[in-house]
Amino acid sequence: MTRIVIVEDHALIRTGLRTSLRNSGFDVVGEAADGIEGLAAIIELKPDIAVIDLGIPGKDGVTLTREVKALDDPPRVVVLTMREEEAVVQAALRVGPDAYCVKSSPPGTIVDAIRTVAAGGAYFDPRVAGVVLSQLSGVTGDRLEDSPLTPRETEILSLIAEGAANGEIAERLYVSLGTVKTHIAEIMHKLAASDRANATAIALRSGYIC
Repeated sequence: MTRIVIVEDHALIRTGLRTSLRNSGFDVVGEAADGIEGLAAIIELKPDIAVIDLGIPGKDGVTLTREVKALDDPPRVVVLTMREEEAVVQAALRVGPDAYCVKSSPPGTIVDAIRTVAAGGAYFDPRVAGVVLSQLSGVTGDRLEDSPLTPRETEILSLIAEGAANGEIAERLYVSLGTVKTHIAEIMHKLAASDRANATAIALRSGYIC
């Protein structure tokens, strides 16, 4: 059973997460209300996943995530935030979380993100993808040249990151739905992604889409 530590200062949110995760088969082994207690709990309990709110007191979530990722054999990290501003998103991504979730999402969405991370994947909330994409214009040409994706696959993945469904992508690119599905299957294969969100997260972090 996947072991989880929750670091969240709001008691009601923490309780809701604990209940949702336990009902979904996860083992919540510890909780903390601030970053200092959170780091101590993570070091002591050695969970598989740490769920960290970015807005916690004592030691903010970005700092805590950076320190957790620097541990020997660190847990995977799912960050939670109420904010979608680009500065917050970029600061969080730079410290390497395995998932980025907006707390206003339905509990099931957050649980699914944690399940994806537990299986070795990554999750990036589509609502902040546009913020990140707007900042990737500074990615160097070398990074883009290293991409395994074709120009058409890059275009399709950029539209996915903006939240476009397959039908909308087909209409915007004037191609058939079957062609879109074929390209998406190839994108997933090339990036070794488990789903569309996982592919988006990998591409954003690697600088393959801009």
